[in-house]
Amino acid sequence: MQINILEYLSKTVERVPQRTAVIDGDKTITFIDLNRKSKIVAHEIIQSIGSINKPIAVFLPKSIDCVISDIAITYSGNAYMNLDVKLPVVRIRNILELVQPVAIISNKSFVDTIRLIDVSVKLILIDEIDYTQNPEDKLINITLTKVIDSDPLCIINTSGSTGTPKGVVLNHKSFIDFSEWAIETLKIKDDEIVGSLSPLVFDIYSFELCMLMAKGSTIVLLPSSLAAFPAKLLSIMCERKVSFIFWVPTIMVNIANMNLLSKLKLPDLRTIWFAGEVFPTKQFKYWKNHLAETRFVNLYGPIEITLDCTYYIVEKDLKDDEPIPIGFPCRNTGILILNEQNQIAKINEEGELCVRGTSLAMGYYNNPEKTAAAFVQNPLNTSYPEIIYRTGDIVYLNNIGEIIFKGRKDSLIKHLGYRIELSEIEHIIINTLNLVENGCVTYNFAKKEITLFYEASKELSIAEIKKAVGEVLPKYMVPTVYHKMDELPRNTNGKIDRLKLNNLVNNE
Repeated sequence: MQINILEYLSKTVERVPQRTAVIDGDKTITFIDLNRKSKIVAHEIIQSIGSINKPIAVFLPKSIDCVISDIAITYSGNAYMNLDVKLPVVRIRNILELVQPVAIISNKSFVDTIRLIDVSVKLILIDEIDYTQNPEDKLINITLTKVIDSDPLCIINTSGSTGTPKGVVLNHKSFIDFSEWAIETLKIKDDEIVGSLSPLVFDIYSFELCMLMAKGSTIVLLPSSLAAFPAKLLSIMCERKVSFIFWVPTIMVNIANMNLLSKLKLPDLRTIWFAGEVFPTKQFKYWKNHLAETRFVNLYGPIEITLDCTYYIVEKDLKDDEPIPIGFPCRNTGILILNEQNQIAKINEEGELCVRGTSLAMGYYNNPEKTAAAFVQNPLNTSYPEIIYRTGDIVYLNNIGEIIFKGRKDSLIKHLGYRIELSEIEHIIINTLNLVENGCVTYNFAKKEITLFYEASKELSIAEIKKAVGEVLPKYMVPTVYHKMDELPRNTNGKIDRLKLNNLVNNE
């Protein structure tokens, strides 16, 4: 039985020692060198810290050094927590004060920034490590014998309602479980070249590390800044012969809207996974039509569920206004669709998607109140303790057993006495009517106004949009306020920043 995610890496290093593990611009590192350097840094951590199962922050840009640091922290028996170096100092300070890591790994160029953060914590500068020494396996092996599969592997921060992110704690067991399922069910090959675009603070990046360790995948680090230059992004992918991507759909929508796949071919791209938000069907079909031999997989799951809990291999033809199903439960994952009476919803009855099983996060670090509110006793089980996670997402099961995503529980509003799902309005405007390329619908509770923020390349008057929407939706669902933007605000993970737009509307 596998206990530690590093057991993958030791076998991969034996099998393909000289294969390139990471490509970072014009820099590369082989598996044997990555493993050796990670152990040297791990030895430094063990001697400096002398503890296990503690959080260690990584304050570095997405780079080979960051990959070394994350693996080194795992070798030291501790949990890595990657930080976004572009975040405001106040937000970083809030994260560190909540999680209280025992050390920060960074480099000399960020020392002044860390001093501004003003936290008393051990600082390890990775660019001052002596890599000419030989790693001492004995000390590392003794440390790793104390780690079990339910111990934390990483902490990933997600936005919190109070302004301080919540640190989601994920363990070895849940990553091993997901990786084993994904390798078997979704046929991850031994020679994948991964186009890694997700920020290192996102769970997709952590899974890419699992692919690197488990299958010897080569990770091509694609700077997040390339999202603004999709033609350059595709050119690099073609040059590096990228075969696998796991992206949030936003950048893929932009590529479709710019018709770039007609000009820039991706002959090596065999597998595309997407997750994190709804992929508009029209733009998805553009990708599928241009990459007919590529396998597309829609995955769903909030960060509290270790990557994802449902999946759908998109093989059938879909209409432009037909949503892509989120599909079926991943192996060893229990999906409960609970109605307002906390009973299992019937076929075609909407309910909240809840999850049970190994995939669940351990909770929020140093935050027992929020943990207790989100990770709760299964209401269907009164016989013994069984924790489920309530996602807040509304779904239903269709007649052929597919799970269909409807929207957020907190995006359901009452307007003029009607119960309205804001995501339905978005779907009609973006997918059915193709009026705009991207959009986000919010609600001003004080003024009782439905507001549309949108990006559009073609010029349409507000009257034209209202008329088109009014021909499909009832009058009470037609937005009354419109804001055209050159680009909608995005979170670090590439999703539209709904919270920011919602706050903008409700603080007018």
